[in-house]
Amino acid sequence: MKLFDFWGGVHPAGQKHLSAEQAIQILPMPSRLHVPLQQHTGRSAVAVVKVGQTVRKGELLGQEQGGVSAPVHAPTSGVITAIGDFTAPHVSGLPLPTVTLESDGEDRWLEQEPPPDPFALEPEEVAARIGEAGIVGMGGANFPSAVKLSKARQARVHTLAVNGAECEPYMTCDDRLMRERAEHIVDGVRLMLHALQAPNAVIAIEDNKPEAVARMKAACQNEGQIRVVVVPSRYPAGSAKQLIQILTGLETPAGGRGTDTGVLVHNVGTAYAVHRALRQARPLISRIVTVTGGAVAEPKNLEAPIGALVEDLLAFCGGTTDAPARLLMGGPMMGHPLPGTQVPIVKGTNGILALTAAELRLAATPSPCIRCGRCVEACPMGLMPLEMSKRARHDDLDGAQAFGLIDCISCGSCAFACPSHIPLVQYFEYARGALEARQRAEQKARETRRLLEQRQARLVRAEQAKAEAAARRQAEKRQARMKGGATA
Repeated sequence: MKLFDFWGGVHPAGQKHLSAEQAIQILPMPSRLHVPLQQHTGRSAVAVVKVGQTVRKGELLGQEQGGVSAPVHAPTSGVITAIGDFTAPHVSGLPLPTVTLESDGEDRWLEQEPPPDPFALEPEEVAARIGEAGIVGMGGANFPSAVKLSKARQARVHTLAVNGAECEPYMTCDDRLMRERAEHIVDGVRLMLHALQAPNAVIAIEDNKPEAVARMKAACQNEGQIRVVVVPSRYPAGSAKQLIQILTGLETPAGGRGTDTGVLVHNVGTAYAVHRALRQARPLISRIVTVTGGAVAEPKNLEAPIGALVEDLLAFCGGTTDAPARLLMGGPMMGHPLPGTQVPIVKGTNGILALTAAELRLAATPSPCIRCGRCVEACPMGLMPLEMSKRARHDDLDGAQAFGLIDCISCGSCAFACPSHIPLVQYFEYARGALEARQRAEQKARETRRLLEQRQARLVRAEQAKAEAAARRQAEKRQARMKGGATA
């Protein structure tokens, strides 16, 4: 298969050796889990349980709200002890509505029967079951997978690209998943192809994962629709738009989606979750998480229940050798700093990264831009990061948008390449947040104006109806008088 190149990109130190040879281990079930109701792009799930209620493993905790949303389920059996705000796994540390579950130590499943033959189901039913299982994109986007599959089928995509690149430094959870559970991933890919009604699938893996490549190729040996493709190691090759460009040579249109090119991208972890949902009737209640970094005593790849605290995972890895200089959820390029260890992992958590001061590539303070152009050379989207950041710093949101803010994928390549250590991505995230807030305010203003106009129209109609009724009464009185006069 011919491969293509993409613009820009960088080569950060991989540091995958810290955990790459660590087989997946099961995290012992914590005594308490904190399961956020908002773990996905779109509308939050709504709690359907009450404090004091006993639940079984896999039982519904939060119902999706329709449209772009996803349900959440109990990662173990036990008792609901609280429903309320809890610290979110985000740099802001702002709370999210969360269901707290006290484990009963029995880990009893809510038994449900999987379909005898998932391939006998209609594509819509396969997507519906994926939605009911609460599956979202496991590569970081967290978009509800059923919605993504349904929209892609309507768009008639011809190729499913399964992302096993795992280009983020330090992260090895996808690598280990492919090495250890390749057949299950391939089965999930087949099921997604059925849901899509697409003819082809390509599993893309970076060339720094030879064991994963070998295992996945062996698992695909008798699969005519599915092939494994080895792509060059260059960050961010695993970003959906860049992966599509590598595989097809097509650029995703500005402001567009990957499906505009006829390709849908899903992560290998998502394929594995689809297999479990359709073959075992298991919802998404756990995931593989890489716990690594120079400050971690024993880096590992863990299968951990959703809602386990970061401190639970770190403790199972022997704790930290020193106080981490930075604690991230995710990798060093696209991960988010955490406000502490009392934060739950969620469906999109691919890693916990505890870095030492020596590992951090930081300057005490950013220095002025020297206009070297390295950020432009590094940007895989062909944008001008310096121009965007300059406008973002001055709250010129329209200007930042004009320079491609919406097309920025926040990969961090520009900041990595910057010799002045300017926190470019922080400016972009700030501007995007401000732009979204402005759009929400504008939408609210439009909605308020629409309601006012509707009210005014109702008042006008009421006055008109009142006037018409008065006119009818007057007319009736005149007619009555005329009849009375004629009779006399």
